[in-house]
Amino acid sequence: MFWQQLINGLTLGFTYALIALGYTMVYGIIQLINFAHGEIFMMGAFFALLLVTVFQLNIFVAMILAMAFCMLLGVIIEFVAYRPLRKSGRLSALISAIGVSIFLSTLALLLFGADAKGFPDNSFPVTQFKIGSATVSSLQLLIFGVSSFLMLALEFIVHKTKLGKAMRATSQDYNTAALMGINVNWIISFTFALGSSLAAAGGVLVGLYFNAVNWNMGLMAGLKAFAAAVLGGIGSIPGAMLGGVFLGVAEVFGVAAGFSSFRDAIAFAILVLVLFIKPTGFFGLKIQKKV
Repeated sequence: MFWQQLINGLTLGFTYALIALGYTMVYGIIQLINFAHGEIFMMGAFFALLLVTVFQLNIFVAMILAMAFCMLLGVIIEFVAYRPLRKSGRLSALISAIGVSIFLSTLALLLFGADAKGFPDNSFPVTQFKIGSATVSSLQLLIFGVSSFLMLALEFIVHKTKLGKAMRATSQDYNTAALMGINVNWIISFTFALGSSLAAAGGVLVGLYFNAVNWNMGLMAGLKAFAAAVLGGIGSIPGAMLGGVFLGVAEVFGVAAGFSSFRDAIAFAILVLVLFIKPTGFFGLKIQKKV
């Protein structure tokens, strides 16, 4: 029972971590909470579903194309909705993010209808494996494998490449980074593209796991991923990974303990509790400001 719930919790947590990374990277660079990120996750799932059902593409090809589509979508959103407001107050950008979120969810409702859609049964063959008293499916192994690969790839990009170095410099102070010759606009667009591609992969994996894709799936998933990013210390990439996994495991164990009616509330209750004890989250750093 314990090991089975742990496997289920890790499966859910890995998907939260993928989405949370987009929140934390964008916040780390321009201190914006991108509330449209959940809808990018939803658009990625719909785009892959479209490719699989209409064009009969392989699920892995569909996932890669969905990631590419959402990279482009993320860049367009940044260019149209956030860049013109970069020198305005944070409230303006926040309202713009909420507007983009409503626009994308309404667009999906108009295009795909209100009913949930499922991937065809042959999209990914599901086999069950017995490990001791627990069972793990090939779909769960796929989620662990794809999520781990993408998170390791992100760590490599951020810490081992020139682009990653430019991202870290921009997150420290983008005015100074611009003076040092870094193309800040390009780096911010690249960050949006990277975060959006991870959200799209998360959307496809969640759509496969629950076999349901619907127009408002991004709302709650986005809020929980945001909670995971804050829990880990918003702006911290390892924090977002740990926060997502922690939240997924806690949610599944909470449901198993008989609190299924409070499934969505568990994430936010944990968030409030942890922030009450450690306001900066697991990996957040205190920021001192002179007054």
